[in-house]
Amino acid sequence: MWGRILDFDNPLIGADNTWVLMAITFGWVAFSIYAEQKWKIAAKMSGAIVALIGALVLTNLAIIPTSAPFFDDIVWGYVVPMAIPLLLLQCDLKKIGKESGRLLIIFLIGSVGTVAGAILGTVLLGKHIPHIPGIAGMMTGSYIGGGVNFAALAGAFNIPGELVSATTVADNLLMALYFFVLVMIPGIAFFRKHYKHPHLDAVESHQVSDEQKTLAASYWGKKEISLKDIAINMAISGIIVAVSKIIADFLAKTIPTGNAFFQMLNGMLGNQYLVITTIAMLLATFGSKHIAKLDGSQEIGTWLIYLFFFVIGVPASIMQVVINAPIILVFCMIMVIVNMLICFVFGKLLKFNLEDIILASNANIGGPTTAAAMAISKGWVELVGPIMLVGTLGYVIGTYMGLFVGNLLS
Repeated sequence: MWGRILDFDNPLIGADNTWVLMAITFGWVAFSIYAEQKWKIAAKMSGAIVALIGALVLTNLAIIPTSAPFFDDIVWGYVVPMAIPLLLLQCDLKKIGKESGRLLIIFLIGSVGTVAGAILGTVLLGKHIPHIPGIAGMMTGSYIGGGVNFAALAGAFNIPGELVSATTVADNLLMALYFFVLVMIPGIAFFRKHYKHPHLDAVESHQVSDEQKTLAASYWGKKEISLKDIAINMAISGIIVAVSKIIADFLAKTIPTGNAFFQMLNGMLGNQYLVITTIAMLLATFGSKHIAKLDGSQEIGTWLIYLFFFVIGVPASIMQVVINAPIILVFCMIMVIVNMLICFVFGKLLKFNLEDIILASNANIGGPTTAAAMAISKGWVELVGPIMLVGTLGYVIGTYMGLFVGNLLS
């Protein structure tokens, strides 16, 4: 039996077994939310980490595959875009301008940290990794922007496919581990003592009854949600995503890319997530009287994001990293550690809030979606919209910074 379970090339549940993979994902997400609201130890970790750990264990025991249409096409392609508008319906633009400015500053500081980490990693490990300038540039783009920049730079530097695959696996594992670290930081006494944390204090100010046991149970207490609320929320989300995709595709094809300015404009306005974020927040701002009457958008959106948390841990095969990419994992780890140190050191010097620093570093390494998901999981609702906007900027500047680093090092 164990030989079968640990056959990593042939997991117990095949990639095409969509219904069983869906059942496992839904079941573990339900357990994660239950655990977060029931047990204090799970609440300290957060349901997001419980969901992610479940995926890591199932993947590394070869019970579920590291890639499947349900994870790649359905969750990434449909669930995440649908969740974003639902979670941004509470984000009134008139209230978040200040937070966006602060997050932008620390995000840009973190981007400098990513560049510094790439240079340091190349100096330390350059002799042991082939095509290191291209890999450094590719990971710089990824750790400022995201997967779009990673793919673009892999092509720009002509990195061999096997190295791209090995780097992808190392990146996925490291991102999952770093997400775990960032989620745990607000509960560590050192950070609470040395950094301001107003959003954390606001969440913890909720009164917790004996029946509720945890802050999560208090925060997500029962509400009246009607069938009409569910129908309207899902309609709004679906319409926003559909319209956003049409607009983004049109702008991406229409805006020329003949020079650096138009390339930047194309990258920004042709990005579906930026358009989704913009439309949702405009609706929340100018239609607040009607939106305020709806209940359930946060609950539905958060459940969808928890599915995303589970899927984050799916591609992180420890065995594949050990076999194929141990030195690349160390290189990526250097970049992440330098990014984190620079964010926290300069965040302290500039008196930024702990929440700002955590989310900005998350947006650098994991992108705006994982950063927004973390804000949601911690109850920092006011920061969801700002970090989505700021993190999306990384898609625009990531490729340029990656090209700069790759050419500098070569």
